[in-house]
Amino acid sequence: MVKARTVDEILAHADELAARFESYEPQPLDELRERLRAALIAAGDPERARAQQAYMKSEMPYYGVSSPELKALLRPLLAEFKPASRGVWEETVRTLWDGATHREERYAAIAFAQHRAAKKWQDPDALDLYRHLIVTGAWWDHVDVVAGDLVGPVLLSYTRKTTPTMREWAVGDDPWLRRAAVLCQLKHGADTDLDLLSYAIEANLDDTSFWLRKAIGWALRQYGRTDPEWVRSEVELLGPRLSGLSRREALKHLGGSE
Repeated sequence: MVKARTVDEILAHADELAARFESYEPQPLDELRERLRAALIAAGDPERARAQQAYMKSEMPYYGVSSPELKALLRPLLAEFKPASRGVWEETVRTLWDGATHREERYAAIAFAQHRAAKKWQDPDALDLYRHLIVTGAWWDHVDVVAGDLVGPVLLSYTRKTTPTMREWAVGDDPWLRRAAVLCQLKHGADTDLDLLSYAIEANLDDTSFWLRKAIGWALRQYGRTDPEWVRSEVELLGPRLSGLSRREALKHLGGSE
């Protein structure tokens, strides 16, 4: 039988709970998420949110914040919440991403992945995080930014260590990883690894999805700014194996689409 507590004992316990509450300090990550959401709600436009969600064909809703507004809104948060360690940085990105209720919160997670303070952690070990963002993001607005602005720089800085991973992605089961493997060198210019580019493209020539065909054409078109003759030669070499969409995209700025 449980002994009933006296009034004094109950009051003492209440005082103890009150003291704990008064001394409670929210964790920085909790505070970041709360302030981020409050700022997004304040800046949101319901009408724009509906249009954004329809355009992106997204199950996840939007707050209705434009890209320039989101960038301005994130600037002070990025300045204040600087990750002190790799673990804190990755936890912040994953928590914002996995716990997102609106799409802008995932855009914020990508912005924190690109945090200046995280530059020293942009290495092969970061690819597991970026793979998670790609596979769970599974749409072009997420995948293309992660591929070009996060995976791409790691590949360029650690080519020997990361090229095998890109080759694995290029032939894997996940179509968004394959798209990322095709697009990861968009900003490499003259430093583009042509063997890897050709491998990623040829590995996906038989994929009939719009997203892979568009990616192949985009990757070729972008490298055409650096070496148009190589792109023309590659398009000719691939011949009928290259889809019409990929061909048109590849040759869009090279004086012909056939």
